[in-house]
Amino acid sequence: MQTEFRNEAFTDFSKEENARAMRAALEKVKGELGREYPLVIGGERIETGNILESLNPANKTQIVGRFQKATEELARRAVETADEAFKTWSRVPPKERAELLFRVTNILRERKHELSAWMVYEVGKSWAEADGDTAEAIDFCDFYAREMVRYASEQPLTKIEGEDNQLTYIPLGVGVVIPPWNFPLAIMAGMTLASIVTGNTVVLKPSSDAPTIAFKFFEILEEAGVPAGVVNFMTGSGAEVGDVLVDHARTRYVAFTGSMEIGLRINERAAKAQEGQMWIKRVVAEMGGKDAIIVDSETNLDEAATGVVQSAFGFQGQKCSACSRAIIHAEVYDSMVEKIAERTEKIKVGDPSDAATNMSAVINGKAFKTINEYIEKAKAEGGRVVAGGGADGELGFFIEPTVIADVRPGQIIEQEEIFGPVLAVIKAQDFDDALRIANGTRYGLTGAVYTNDEAKLEQARHEFHVGNLYLNRKCTGALVGVHPFGGFNMSGTDSKAGGRDYLGLFMQAKLVSTKTRAGENAKQKRTAI
Repeated sequence: MQTEFRNEAFTDFSKEENARAMRAALEKVKGELGREYPLVIGGERIETGNILESLNPANKTQIVGRFQKATEELARRAVETADEAFKTWSRVPPKERAELLFRVTNILRERKHELSAWMVYEVGKSWAEADGDTAEAIDFCDFYAREMVRYASEQPLTKIEGEDNQLTYIPLGVGVVIPPWNFPLAIMAGMTLASIVTGNTVVLKPSSDAPTIAFKFFEILEEAGVPAGVVNFMTGSGAEVGDVLVDHARTRYVAFTGSMEIGLRINERAAKAQEGQMWIKRVVAEMGGKDAIIVDSETNLDEAATGVVQSAFGFQGQKCSACSRAIIHAEVYDSMVEKIAERTEKIKVGDPSDAATNMSAVINGKAFKTINEYIEKAKAEGGRVVAGGGADGELGFFIEPTVIADVRPGQIIEQEEIFGPVLAVIKAQDFDDALRIANGTRYGLTGAVYTNDEAKLEQARHEFHVGNLYLNRKCTGALVGVHPFGGFNMSGTDSKAGGRDYLGLFMQAKLVSTKTRAGENAKQKRTAI
């Protein structure tokens, strides 16, 4: 019998035995860098000879993995293979599917540091950020297994004499899972596991910036006993094969995490019925944010400054939940700018394989260029760089954590998602003004408020329009089961990953009503009277 769900503990790397284990994992993974990996469709390993390379963003000459570029024909084949596998996988009892996830959970725990090490090399995560990613993947696996057992149990219905009524949840069909590179294990695993534990089959197309960790996870699924064809591994250009996967008439739903632009494009394409399509495709999308932390005049400024800096620069600001706007009450604005800048300057930027590194390189050359352009735009609009602002792209894609003060509402840097280590600081005249500024973007993912005023906290609960609102704490670090995650407006479909509603997005409810013998006897008796 399963015990109560508990979040996976983060590793304390200050303990030498833990640090030693992580160093050993990094050394092991380093010896495996540069290998070539296949596509996998229905269990068959396929090589196309057309290769894409995944590079270490902190050392751009280092190849992490070499992957096959799929063709349109192979993309169609993957969907059709998953569709065929669905006929049998959908009939596997829910508790058996849950047991499979428990086996996956155990393997993930056994290889925790190794999986984290892959993320250090492939996406430039620090030890702590990689460890947090792996812990979240373990949590998703364990939590969704338990949730499937709950969904499969008897559902509460109003009783009526003479009928036996049952509500069950059945799977949808073939899902296309398109995860991001910034949580290359946790989000990728979460969407995939939610799909298969509910009885669906999957075509998994990981980001071209993080395919290696996805393949390592795919191998774990195989080891745990996932049948061939239930999950199919597909790498390649989004423009070439992504559209084919989304458009295919046998695709039943798309689970996506990424930019607003691509998410909207997927939603638009999925809404168009294809020849032979028998359903309205479902889209489960998380599309980023322009998240704000409001700092009121009545609060502990040191705690607020620490929360802002941690939220802004964890994993180089490359989190959809990251604080990219600090909205500060005018009365404490100058003091807060100073405290934020002081803490930012202490961040150690460097090689993520070094345990002392707090922040590393951004994901790729395109991001490096775009983020630096945003910094220049901010300065051109009158922004004042009070910390960072420098960049070094010689060895890797390194950008200093950058704080830009005196940003005004409506400016480019205050409105557009940068997805990098850049924090805009905005002065608000009062708390009402701060809320107005915070709500003044098209996004609505996370937000936070620091204040000791209970009335203002209550006002924020009602008026701060985000899916995840945090009071007197940072706006990053959502925990599975504790903080169901998903946002409003252009931040996505408010899917609440890691929550009790999430698996319902991958199923449909079916009601079966059966007339009972007692009901027939009662009808005959009434007729006779």
